[in-house]
Amino acid sequence: MAKKNRGGQQQNDKVTESMRSRIAQLLSRFNSADDEVYTFEAGLSNHDRAEVHQQCRKMGVGKKRVVSVYKPKKKAAAVDGIPKLTHLTFSEGTKEVLRDLFIRYPPGDEVEGREMYGTNSNENVKAKRKKDSMFCKPLMTKAEIAKKVQSLASRIKDSDKLRKITKEKSKLPITSYRDVITSAVESHQVILISGETGCGKTTQVPQFILDHMWGKGEACKIACTQPRRISAASVAERISKERGQNVGEDIGYKIRLENRGGRHSSIVLCTNGILLRLLVSRGAGRSKAGDSNKETKQDVNDITHIIVDEIHERDHHSDFMLAIIRDMLSSHPHLRLILMSATVDAERFSHYFGGCPIIRVPGFTYPVKTFYLEDVLSILKSVENNHLNTAVGLQNEDPDLTQELKLVLDEAINLAWSNDEFDPLLELTSSERTRKVFNYQHSLTGLTPLMVFAGKGRTGDVCMLLSFGADCQLQANDGATALELAQREEQRETADILKEHIENALSKSMKEQLLMDRYLQYFNPENVDFVLIEQLLRKICSDSKDGAILVFLPGWDDIKKTQERLLMNPYFRNTSKVLIISLHSMVPSADQKMVFKRPHPGCRKIVLSTNMAETAITIDDVVYVIDSGRMKEKNYDPFNNVSSLQSSWVSKASAKQRRGRAGRCQPGICYHLYSKVRAASLPDFQVPEIRRMPIEGLCLQVKLLDPDCNIEDFLIKTLDPPLSETIHNAVAVLQDIGALSLDEKLTVLGEKLGSLPVHPLTSKMLFFSILMNCLDPALTLACATDFKDPFSLPMLPDDKKRAAAAKYELASLYGGHSDQLAVIAAFDIWKTAKQRGQESMFCSQYFVSSSTMHMLSRMRKQLQTELIRHGFIPEDVSRCSLNARNPGILRAVLVAGLYPMVGRLVPARKKMKRSVVETPNGVKVCLNNHSMNYKLAFKVNSDDRPLIMFDEITRGDSGVMNIRNCTVIGPLPLLFLSTEISVAPSNKDDDDGYIDEGSDMDDNEDESDEDAMEIDGKSGGQHKEKIMSSPDNSVTVIVDRWLQFGSKALDVAQIYCLRERLSAAILFKVTHPRKVLPPGLGASVYAIACALSYDGLTGISFPKESEESLTSVENETVTDDPVAPLQDCYLHKSIMCDMLRDDARGSNDTNEMHCYFLRSCTPAVNGAAKSSDPLSHSIQKPLSQGTGRPAANGAVRFYVIGNGAAKLSDPSSHSVQPPLDSAPITAHQKPPSQGPNLVGNGSSTDASDGPRGESPLKRKKRRNRGREQSS
Repeated sequence: MAKKNRGGQQQNDKVTESMRSRIAQLLSRFNSADDEVYTFEAGLSNHDRAEVHQQCRKMGVGKKRVVSVYKPKKKAAAVDGIPKLTHLTFSEGTKEVLRDLFIRYPPGDEVEGREMYGTNSNENVKAKRKKDSMFCKPLMTKAEIAKKVQSLASRIKDSDKLRKITKEKSKLPITSYRDVITSAVESHQVILISGETGCGKTTQVPQFILDHMWGKGEACKIACTQPRRISAASVAERISKERGQNVGEDIGYKIRLENRGGRHSSIVLCTNGILLRLLVSRGAGRSKAGDSNKETKQDVNDITHIIVDEIHERDHHSDFMLAIIRDMLSSHPHLRLILMSATVDAERFSHYFGGCPIIRVPGFTYPVKTFYLEDVLSILKSVENNHLNTAVGLQNEDPDLTQELKLVLDEAINLAWSNDEFDPLLELTSSERTRKVFNYQHSLTGLTPLMVFAGKGRTGDVCMLLSFGADCQLQANDGATALELAQREEQRETADILKEHIENALSKSMKEQLLMDRYLQYFNPENVDFVLIEQLLRKICSDSKDGAILVFLPGWDDIKKTQERLLMNPYFRNTSKVLIISLHSMVPSADQKMVFKRPHPGCRKIVLSTNMAETAITIDDVVYVIDSGRMKEKNYDPFNNVSSLQSSWVSKASAKQRRGRAGRCQPGICYHLYSKVRAASLPDFQVPEIRRMPIEGLCLQVKLLDPDCNIEDFLIKTLDPPLSETIHNAVAVLQDIGALSLDEKLTVLGEKLGSLPVHPLTSKMLFFSILMNCLDPALTLACATDFKDPFSLPMLPDDKKRAAAAKYELASLYGGHSDQLAVIAAFDIWKTAKQRGQESMFCSQYFVSSSTMHMLSRMRKQLQTELIRHGFIPEDVSRCSLNARNPGILRAVLVAGLYPMVGRLVPARKKMKRSVVETPNGVKVCLNNHSMNYKLAFKVNSDDRPLIMFDEITRGDSGVMNIRNCTVIGPLPLLFLSTEISVAPSNKDDDDGYIDEGSDMDDNEDESDEDAMEIDGKSGGQHKEKIMSSPDNSVTVIVDRWLQFGSKALDVAQIYCLRERLSAAILFKVTHPRKVLPPGLGASVYAIACALSYDGLTGISFPKESEESLTSVENETVTDDPVAPLQDCYLHKSIMCDMLRDDARGSNDTNEMHCYFLRSCTPAVNGAAKSSDPLSHSIQKPLSQGTGRPAANGAVRFYVIGNGAAKLSDPSSHSVQPPLDSAPITAHQKPPSQGPNLVGNGSSTDASDGPRGESPLKRKKRRNRGREQSS
């Protein structure tokens, strides 16, 4: 019977934990393999089958009634229903701008010429790259080195503290291996140090090498990588402390947003990502001409030693970095590579590096007593304390086996033992669950199913039978037990499990088993039990006097929920007795360092941490560890192109690391909150990150490293290569955005996209935003995408409603219906609130995380600095964001950064209550209830199908695919920024605005090609002449072969021309970042900005719910708190717009503040309300630049109508800021006569690129033909 457990999910109490574990193991192996079908045994019970289906939904694979599991193939593009065709018509303002543009710069080959845009110039103004002195070898003479050695000896001699530290260091196990390590480094280019936890390898090995080099009178530069920022900083501080120095002297570190030290630092701690970017950008690969780059080669030559620590964590940076270093070792004989890890498959890494020597160092930890869930429940004693209030009925005695069943069992045991055919035996043990079946002995040999599985080393099946009550003491006819068979066949792991089971069975009490059975009946072990953690913490605190407690939890949400649960208890609220610290990557570095400080006597420190505390850091006062056994793991399904962030079980290696944290300073205790059976079935190691994530950035880095290499050929050289489908998906995305040509050549645009430390799509968005003078919000969006959503999720129902209303209010400042724009608005207002000393008030009222905002601010500064360094923007960035609050342009910037993640909200079908988003490949995805557009899903009808841009599709623990962050957009940005557009004749029967089903959207490519003309290609023939014969012809525009819009032939021709010029402008800007855009391009980009400003929101259709829905949400939040209720939406928007103005006026008297502390509107002379609404922002004329037409004197005013969309009140007066650094435009300038060969996505092409504007379907077929011919 399925019951709703305390974890909030259906829990099937008829499925044992061992069976559930076995199903998860099988599905996990299948999901990581290339196979497309897996069939379970036919004898599964109904409950087991239900468990399979539940886990299938969670993992995103398919299911059939025979319990086969398959990976779904990609669906062809399809249209769900017959939508009403949206007609795109330019406003009068846009028509005027375009008419003026094409009079001055008419379309044609001579207008799009290379001479006009300067792309034929051999001048390529490169960014002034400052040499990163952090990784340059110190310039020291032998005398200076000798002086440093003497200084170190003097500091140790004169300081009691240093002498004590030195004495403690001498006791570390690694110290006795000092000479062995330095000798191996001298004689081998690669060595591997496998050191157990606590041996001292992380802090001592860099010092061994430094002291050895200084002893020879040689300078060195040792780059030591760590997987996390906090590790790099804390290790650098520890080594500096051991040498009696401040960090930043001989020991430095370089992490994101922070660095200490410089060229003089001989040891540099850094993250894997920092060193990887150095290797990719500075000489690890070849230049395009094939010549070695002297400057970059010298940079790499300065590094004498690379130490890669914690290689077992297998993040994608380290795997890629090791592949690069392995290739460059032969050309850099001076370089030494030292690999280090606590738990690693040492032989596998040694083989990867040609059989490098392995130095094994024992650990130094105090004994740790280990308890599992069974033990914890017994420790907490009574049933009542664990919410176990239902007795478990005793099973009836098993019936006797029939003669027929005995014969079947004999045959199944024979097949399994002799032929390794286990399926028949597994089917019998799964379907006939009686002890007499589990303990049946073969009529001739006396073998039982347990003995067979033990002798064959099938650990999961052994665990399953043990949990069912199989007897370990039975003997075969030769006298052997299951344990002895496992030992005879050298199945060590199975033998260990049987040993432990026998020992536990002898001591286990009936009460312990009863508690365990009841607990699993009412709680899903795959969820975190916050109640159990609270009870265990209280027990530890009451039974012991001191010792810090480290609690491992999956993610930030679990940390917050645990903290909230603890603070509900008066004992844990007493800060004089309990200090609760959260440890997570999103916590600022300064706050993270609090975990290393010991509390005052009488105060207990409780650290709530993710898996970053496993190996990344050492908290030396931890005595107790509580291990939830869970971690957050991001996975990627390349077959569905869907990402998932799910809570999963840790590996055995991680469990060992967590347990070891308890024995660093004294004997400790570890409580694993999972059963012993579960512990035995955990995977040995975590799946490498490179196999469970999209790799667009990685593929681009491969081409930056060596432009001539094949991406897939290079990635195959990694230790665990990603799936081929993952690589093909990534390459397709890079080709769509113009980073790679169709034959996978690195384009000029691709080279520039890879120069920034963000995803390639984000880089292209930044370049587009620079042209549109809309940089500031793009910086915010880029950093928020790379970090996290700043909005917090309150727990209380009233707070949830207030948080939703606050997010609506923020987004409405920029046109509404956008999760991304809400983030941008929140940052803009937070920045002003911080300047006015109102930061905490704003964050509290609008449910914004202050720590996240501070991190975003630092990330923005770093990214802005990178753009300045490369010359993409001037040092005075104030001129780069004059259009930052124009809703049409702002939405286009979002499209540039999110495309091709676009979908259309389609009406609900059958019994579904809400609509779903249909993607180009036909996948139906739900909107997450945390998205501010969630309510749209309940209001969409057949005539309203809003276009949705989203960041990613994710699959949560429930298995449902959903979109969390999305924005409603109009069609015009897509027409400018999509991969391709094509036209088809408008349907003659389309009197009501409907298209004929199947006329242009047929899945058959050959048939659709006859009706559609690819605008970006060279096909069309007579159809092209017929369709485009008259400017007023009605046509259907098809975006990327699936989205259709109605338009006029003239408008489509103008859009096509502007796409070409936009591509040329982006290419020109990234190729010549410090040059002024030529007049034709400057005028064209300005015209695009005007069109987006006038018509960027045209075609956005919202159901009639926005204002009423928001008002009802706000009204429901009214409480007794005078500060709590939200006021009228428009009033608040006006008030908050004043916040964005950041003027110096206004009273400092807090009594004059509104309940949201934002200034209210001031009445104008005529009595009308006046505000600095960003939507009413007058978009200024450029500095020292002309436009295609003079701007009107009147400032454009926007207002928000009932549906939340921004609307122009006076299009004719609209003025837009043209592109930055364009040449002045005069009426007498004439365009040159040559045209560029540019595709619509902005990448340059040559003869090898294939036809311009080639459709994705054709491109894929051509690629497949090429692969077949190659093979």
